[in-house]
Amino acid sequence: MNEADTPQRIKATDVAQFLADNPEFFVEHPGLLTELQLPHDSGTAVSLVERQVSVLRDRNMDMRHRLSQLLDNARDNDRLFDKTKLLILSLLEARDLGDIIDALHYSFNKEFNIQFTRTILFGDVDKIAGSEARVVSIFDARENIGALLKSNRSFCGHLDDAHKQYIFGDAASEIGSAATVPLVHGNTFGLLAIGNRDPKYYRSSMGTLFLAYIAEVLNRLIPPHLPS
Repeated sequence: MNEADTPQRIKATDVAQFLADNPEFFVEHPGLLTELQLPHDSGTAVSLVERQVSVLRDRNMDMRHRLSQLLDNARDNDRLFDKTKLLILSLLEARDLGDIIDALHYSFNKEFNIQFTRTILFGDVDKIAGSEARVVSIFDARENIGALLKSNRSFCGHLDDAHKQYIFGDAASEIGSAATVPLVHGNTFGLLAIGNRDPKYYRSSMGTLFLAYIAEVLNRLIPPHLPS
């Protein structure tokens, strides 16, 4: 084998000279950039550019996560609006107290997937038309759940055992958390309550806006069907 047939090793200086003579080489061959390793003179220290790129990358990921959450919330709100609209229409079409309570409980249980729904009305059980609502005297209600009725405001969180037993009856032991709202039209005439097995499902100040809105509708629809 003569010298002409022997493979020639390319020297680093030759490569450096070639790149110097062809400054646009990596522009024409961008794929090679991913194969290069460029150590920093600072050793293990991170360069300012690297740090800036890292921060921007983290911010970008955070913004993507927030945007995803906003889109999920928007879709959830759209579904909640559609279900609420159907419920309100069903309540408006109800002809009597039984229809109102049936429409309410059906929607809560089937459409909103609420695990436990209870409607309690205050009055004389013999004078209020039959429905899924439980009828008790206002005196009995004040004695047992007076704390939930005092402010006429929604409650969300953990109920004590006595309140759970009075409101949810046989299902009391299954209630981990609940939300309640008094029904008021001049005077307090009832209580609407929903429950969940998960102790954290209904947390303080959470989930009462929807319930309060439905209660406002019931405050206008139910009283005409109650004895004066």
